[in-house]
Amino acid sequence: MRAGMWIAVAMLGSGAAQAGGYDPRTTFAPLDLPGPINSVRSGSGQPGPQWWQNRADYQIHAALDVKAHALTGDEAIHYTNNSPDTLDVLWLQLDQNMYRPYSRSHAADGAAPRKGSGSTDGYTIEAVEVEQGGRRIAVQTAESDTRLQIRLPAPLAGKGGQVTVHLRYRFTIPGAFGGRMAWGKVKNGEIYDLAQWYPRMAVYDDIRGWDALPYLAQEFYLEYGNFDYWVTVPSTMIVAGSGALQNPEEVLTARERSRLAQAAASDKTVKIVAPSEIGRERPAAGTKTWHYRMESTRDVAFSASDAFAWDAARIDLPNGKTSLAMSYYPAESAGSQAWDRSTQYVKNTVETMSKRWYPYPWPAAINIAGPASGMEYPGIVFDGITDKDKSLFWITAHEIGHSWFPMIVGFDERRDAWMDEGFNTFIDIFESEDFNHGEFAPKRDSEYAPGGGNPVDEILPILADRQAPPILSRADTVIEKYRHPVTYFKSALGLVLLREQILGPERFDPAFRRFIATWAFKHPKPSDFFRFMESETGEDLSWWWRGWYLTNSTYDVAMTKIASSESGGTVVTVENRDPMVMPVTLRVDYADGSHEDIRLPAETWIRQTSSDIATAPGKRVVSATLDPDHRLPDRDRSNNRLAVQ
Repeated sequence: MRAGMWIAVAMLGSGAAQAGGYDPRTTFAPLDLPGPINSVRSGSGQPGPQWWQNRADYQIHAALDVKAHALTGDEAIHYTNNSPDTLDVLWLQLDQNMYRPYSRSHAADGAAPRKGSGSTDGYTIEAVEVEQGGRRIAVQTAESDTRLQIRLPAPLAGKGGQVTVHLRYRFTIPGAFGGRMAWGKVKNGEIYDLAQWYPRMAVYDDIRGWDALPYLAQEFYLEYGNFDYWVTVPSTMIVAGSGALQNPEEVLTARERSRLAQAAASDKTVKIVAPSEIGRERPAAGTKTWHYRMESTRDVAFSASDAFAWDAARIDLPNGKTSLAMSYYPAESAGSQAWDRSTQYVKNTVETMSKRWYPYPWPAAINIAGPASGMEYPGIVFDGITDKDKSLFWITAHEIGHSWFPMIVGFDERRDAWMDEGFNTFIDIFESEDFNHGEFAPKRDSEYAPGGGNPVDEILPILADRQAPPILSRADTVIEKYRHPVTYFKSALGLVLLREQILGPERFDPAFRRFIATWAFKHPKPSDFFRFMESETGEDLSWWWRGWYLTNSTYDVAMTKIASSESGGTVVTVENRDPMVMPVTLRVDYADGSHEDIRLPAETWIRQTSSDIATAPGKRVVSATLDPDHRLPDRDRSNNRLAVQ
């Protein structure tokens, strides 16, 4: 089936899956994953021998107009077509057009068109030229909502053909309504969180060709490359950007450069600009241009302010490498349990995730306190001005954790938000355990078990909800009511269950690490992940992908009988009653006070709905319990225990 048909079938079947009743032939039926198996994507879930991926390298010169709250830019995109196909058009993403009153995003929200202060005119594209075959000429374009099609004057050959696109553009920066990017006032000035600030190449891949979905606020799917960008701002401002600052001598004071060098060698946080020093040494007039460079990235973002305090510390990475943890925040964010701790949160998150999963690849990891709260970009994240205590730790760990998903592993967030949000929430669970001997453990926030209880209990209302979408729904179709419960929580819990109950850490962890390393800076699809985990761990997990990801199935195992056997032992009868199966522990308690744990694999129910488990003769059974440690999302725990009368 095509991918869209596959999801549609899964959604149509989700109600029946919830209704109860277990049929082994349905649960264990063959599962044909929708993604292709060919020379580009292999049956093992790895890139094939003819893997290809296009590339976009950027040079951008931008200027911030703080009086008009606007940005102007001049951009050159050097695009390499590594596909086997000849291209006659290019597609770019114009995300700022989402803020227009009649954008598709507003229509998707079901709301009246935004006007006045709640909208902007989006991008104004002043010029588009293509440099191809030694000539630079103006080209025809077609703008459609948040997309721009460029009609090439000559076809772009595959297998390495190159073209450079030159654009001049401008846009008004949204205020607080911007969400993922915005500007706002603070006590000592203004903060501009700039993202989606330049026209970006759409992805051309082996699955759909041009994947140019409109931007409905479901994040991004982007090509990888190198970025050089220059940002001109008033001299009073500090600019924090993705990547490494290339011209510190031109934009930093001698004191700031000295302190930054100290921080690069320090495990402890060093104040580059203390809250009491905000604005004291910056020039009062004129402009300065900050030059940043970032390599092997799919995006860059920056923040500019005349009200920033700034601190930093060294990050120790595997193999002796280092990076910098940095925090920028207004004076009102400072505090011993607030942003004074941010840099240590960033440092620890990057260090522990690098050791546990995959080394952090970039020269800095930056946390910004500003008007755009709770948003991630490569090397830089935007969090809240008033965040503090455990909320600041959790949001920092989560947003920095996105460095791995989808910044290193390039998931398609437009279609598969569950992969970047759920995978990241999963690795966040370990960071809560790791930081400062579990100071903020366990992770219980809006992303994971928000009620503070056992996650397998808190997920039950979602599994029982006939309106809840399956995880593998297209991201744009998931309404806000289900976005966190399904896209974050259920997706993350699925990985927890896969790791701890189905495969075990000894098989899951090496496979998951290798998946990250294999797909670093590439574009895996859901089927690639499913196939990779099956191949690497030696399991056919069709029953798990179907029950947890393709449908919204419920789970219920029950103790039905304890009886004596002809051999003098005891037979314990267990039953699977709902469409989903999982391995489960059966604990048998004996009259002498001892107990025995028997691990029942999922295949216990591959041919039947119930199974008889025999215990050895010589010990009298007094009771038996399924899932005694309460680790599975069993909807009816009242039938999990049975005592001998």
